[in-house]
Amino acid sequence: MYLPRADVAAAPVERRSAAPAEGGSATILLVEDDELVRHYASSQLAALGYRVIEATNGATAMEIVQTQADIDLLFTDVVMPGGMSGHQLADAARALRPAIKVLYTSGYAENVIVHHGRLDAGVHLLQKPYRRADLARHVRDALYASC
Repeated sequence: MYLPRADVAAAPVERRSAAPAEGGSATILLVEDDELVRHYASSQLAALGYRVIEATNGATAMEIVQTQADIDLLFTDVVMPGGMSGHQLADAARALRPAIKVLYTSGYAENVIVHHGRLDAGVHLLQKPYRRADLARHVRDALYASC
């Protein structure tokens, strides 16, 4: 195939950079059993301006909820080892702190999580893997959602 040579240079393509991810100053309790995922999420949340408290399981998270009244958001994995799921943790945390907001995260597809009874439809869920912009948006949505 032969194509004619152009006599003019192609116009440069204008690339728009993504809008910067918006953060905040809320306190987030991050509950994640996978060390690499927890470190990634914690560093991204801190870079967005949030104060992050880390826990590796539901029992440790509940100890923190019982002693710290200033937690604005519980960001928890849905499926965790140790006998307490993210949903059970959220229910227990809300029993102590009814105003706490919850954002779930999972590597499982949303329809699998919801249809197998692990989460109710309509909850805030961030699918793994996620990018910083997705994390920022979901955190803000969860924090500013009406209860």
